[in-house]
Amino acid sequence: MNKYNEIIKAYKNGYAIPQFNTINAEYTRYILEECEKEKSPVILGVSEKVAKHLGGFKVAKNIVDGLIEDLNITIPVILHLDHAKSKEACEKAIKAGFDSIMIDYSSYTLEENIKITKSLVLENPNTIIECEVGTIGKNGNEGIIYSNLEDIEKIKRETNAHLIAPSFGTVHGVYKGEPRLNFNLLKEIKNKIDTPLVMHGGSGLSDENFKESISNGIAKININTELKQAWTKSIREFLKNNPTETDPVYITESVSEELKKVVSKLIKIFGSNNRI
Repeated sequence: MNKYNEIIKAYKNGYAIPQFNTINAEYTRYILEECEKEKSPVILGVSEKVAKHLGGFKVAKNIVDGLIEDLNITIPVILHLDHAKSKEACEKAIKAGFDSIMIDYSSYTLEENIKITKSLVLENPNTIIECEVGTIGKNGNEGIIYSNLEDIEKIKRETNAHLIAPSFGTVHGVYKGEPRLNFNLLKEIKNKIDTPLVMHGGSGLSDENFKESISNGIAKININTELKQAWTKSIREFLKNNPTETDPVYITESVSEELKKVVSKLIKIFGSNNRI
């Protein structure tokens, strides 16, 4: 659990560690290189879909380990399973060597959420366990169900989860209109449970939104959409300017600069640079 101490350090010192969701070896390489340059700890998020795309959880683990060794990465790196929908998936990732897992039972009853989270915490003392309470929005700003403070207190008390992701107005994907973030709720949660909080749906927020969230207990911020946008934009532009190019190496390398710009920008907003 030494890696959990990095998150506690961020929580206590008023910055957030970025979780950059990754999809392949190149993506991971560019993220790691930029985080190493900025001397920022990093959490690499892998979804069940991406793990399946790569060939399995062990493949994802081996990619990360190989890059850390060959690139001489010295910063703390936490490999995280993002939004797992079953205990079986969590167990497979843990067996493969993942440092951290997020079980997403937010759409179930609170009792079911507590039951599965508690079992994972008790059975895996060396793994960081994250759970979600409430419903993060999607499709712009639809479907947000703000967390209930009493539910947050109860799940923390009964499971002792290491990280809790509250719903306070963020959304997965791209916002439509102005974000409706409930910072008072976030502050109340921080004061009640004194546990590092996680922001899901961080893409598209203002610098001020991020900073105020961090000041109210957010110590881990998940970024996915903004990276995917940089990735696809770069490849489309490269192929437009080089319509006869067929070498995947050159096509993939074209995204390096834009992806690293996103990583560097967010590290500095979150305040995680120069923390090593």
